[in-house]
Parts: sequence; structure tokens; C-alpha cells
Amino acid sequence: MTGLTVGVVGATGQVGAVLRRILLERDFPVGDIRFFASSRSAGSTLDWGGRQVVVEDADTADPSGIDIALFSAGGATSKRLAPRFAEAGAVVVDNSSAWRMDPDVPLVVSEVNPDAVREARKGIIANPNCTTMAAMPVLKPLHDEAGLVRLVASTYQAVSGSGLAGVEELAGQVAAAGADAAMLTHDGSAVPLPEPQKYVRPIAFNVLPMAGSVVDDGSNETDEEQKLRNESRKILDIPDLRVSGTCVRVPVFTGHSLSLNVEFASALPAKRAAEILADAPGVVLSDVPTPLQAAGQDPSYVGRIRQDPGVDGERGLVLFVSGDNLRKGAALNTVQIAELVAAAP
Repeated sequence: MTGLTVGVVGATGQVGAVLRRILLERDFPVGDIRFFASSRSAGSTLDWGGRQVVVEDADTADPSGIDIALFSAGGATSKRLAPRFAEAGAVVVDNSSAWRMDPDVPLVVSEVNPDAVREARKGIIANPNCTTMAAMPVLKPLHDEAGLVRLVASTYQAVSGSGLAGVEELAGQVAAAGADAAMLTHDGSAVPLPEPQKYVRPIAFNVLPMAGSVVDDGSNETDEEQKLRNESRKILDIPDLRVSGTCVRVPVFTGHSLSLNVEFASALPAKRAAEILADAPGVVLSDVPTPLQAAGQDPSYVGRIRQDPGVDGERGLVLFVSGDNLRKGAALNTVQIAELVAAAP
């Protein structure tokens, strides 16, 4: 595989930093690298394998000559700039929600639907939401075995899913409580915490059953809950899959988790499910999967596999999944998609 010219848009951000690291870790065939960010960061430098690369202004730079552009700069930026990069000849792999439901843009999880990269009619390939991502490598082989018909999920989403602002808000509230945190045992107002800026309530020592923003369509669902439904249907190619969920923000820095109740068309004993998942790409069995276990790691960790007594005929399973939302949930899958593009004839 010859060296490619790779552009990273959003290179100075939280996911951009992980993208840069993974490109080096996986020895991606980079012939030349270009970094792009907002005008505020333009002119600064970032390290790339021991050399300093000047960051370009994504809005004004000429994208000509780029083979693959990895976007992690937010939906508005992707909507505005991804077509320009694609028209200049780059294959764009986008990490935002901007293009996921476009019928001409494939939504790809590398272990689940790799062949979909060939369907990038606009020159753009979308990366799923980080919560959806953790579940897909687990659900796909089970669906292939027994036919997935319904998914009920409660998610436990880390603050890094909200960007650096989420991390800083949690860290600041924990630090403010300090040694007095145990006083919250009997009175939730016993310790004054900094006013929340990123979330609707304090996130430290708390859980918030509203990850994302409520969608103005009368459903009272958040956009995170609708992403889980719509993206699962598209990735797994099950247009009528019944999906309901509650997405919850939890005081964890990195690592999204999901509690899943899954219903199938035919029987799938828990023992057989564990056997399937033991051999599934991108999946590791764990007796008690946790976000701390997943943080900094590539796989989706799955455990607590058992029969769902609420579904007849051994057609229901209960599972718990944890995955790193910054790594596999964003940067790693983006690079894996780029690898599929680079290897395509």
C-alpha cells in the first residue's frame, strides 16, 4: 500500500488527538499529513512522529491533493466543509452526526458492515455515534444467528462524550466537594458544587437521565436516544427494528456502557450467545465489563449474558456492554474505515 496524503480536520480537539495517535499506532500508510482546525488554532503546530506540522485553517485551506480526510470537527463544520474536501478528490470519513442518515452516505462499523464503504456516492462515509458503536459488534453476530427484532437499552454515557467541557465540569465539581463528598450521603445539598454549565444538573456524584437534547417532535426523546434507534437500523440493515432507550449521563470520564434487553425471532440460549461473542471481531467477553476496563482499549467488552425471562422460548437475552467512546467510539473506527478505503481496489 503506497503512502497516502491524509488530512485530519479537527486535529487539535479531543478526538483529533486520539486520531493522530492511532494513525501512528496502526502504521497507517501516510505519505504526507495535513492538520486542519479553526482559525483560532491555525498557525500552531502539532507533533507528528517527531516533526512539527503547522495547523491550517480548515475554512480557507486548499484541500487539493488529499486522498483521505478524517473529520472530527462537529456537525456544522462537517456539513459545510466535507463536500468541499470530497469535491477536491478526498474520501471523507466523518465523525459527526451530519451525514449519518443521508441515504447516499454509508454508516460503517468496520467489523459489522465493511463492504458499505463502496457505497460512498458523495465521497463521504459516516462514523456512528459512540454509544451505537459499542453495541454494534456485539449485536451483529447475534442478529446473524437468530434475527434481531427488538432492542431495549439504558445507556451510561461518560462525560468525555460531551467534549472537554464535560470532562472539566465533572473534574471541577469533584474537586470542589473534596473531602466533604461523603456528606452527600444523607443530604444531596449538603456540599455546594459549582453551577453546572454543560449539563442540566450537577454531574458529580449524580446521574442525569438526559444525555443529549430533547428533540422537538413531540416524542420527548433526546437526540441520543433517536440516534441509537436510527443508526442501529441502518448499520444492521433492519429498517423495522424496534428500538427504545433511555440515555443517561454518568460521572465517568471515559467509557460508554449499555444495559441491553434483546429479543430475537428464534431461540438463542445464553450459552450459545457467549460462544458466538467469544469469536466475534472487536468483542471481548468479560464477567463484569466496566468503563474503566474499556478506557484506552479497542474492543467492546460484553458480559452479564443471561436469558431474559420476559421473553418466551429463549428468544430474549440480557447483556451489558462497555466501550471506549473516544477510541473505538470515534477515532479508532474512523481510522479502520480509512484502512478499508485505502485497501479497496
